[in-house]
Amino acid sequence: QVQLVESGGGLVQPGGSLRLSCAASGPAFSRYTVGWFRQAPGKEREFVGAVRGSGGNTYHYTDSVKGRFTISRDNAKNTVTLQMNRLNPEDTALYYCAAGQGIILSSIRAATGYKYWGQGTQVTVSS
Repeated sequence: QVQLVESGGGLVQPGGSLRLSCAASGPAFSRYTVGWFRQAPGKEREFVGAVRGSGGNTYHYTDSVKGRFTISRDNAKNTVTLQMNRLNPEDTALYYCAAGQGIILSSIRAATGYKYWGQGTQVTVSS
């Protein structure tokens, strides 16, 4: 029901900023929980942040990005944005946008709850 496409990745210097976008297609987008995940080579997929739908529209972040990353949602445009500030080399990863429904709050950080995934966009932080 939902297709997701990430964009905005690239190479940025430490301390710099980058904005990722997730463009969605399909009905009832506003009802879906949308999450951002990242995965570096040799490491497990990591939860970055998420916004809940269905009128809740609450935001959640992993501790390592709190205060640096901000998720915004525009249901009229069917987009979710991840604004990343004060980037460091540890943020280097392939970033994925994902969507799901029926995800309870306690499971929002688990990738297994998200049915739809984008192709990923590469973020590289290096001098």
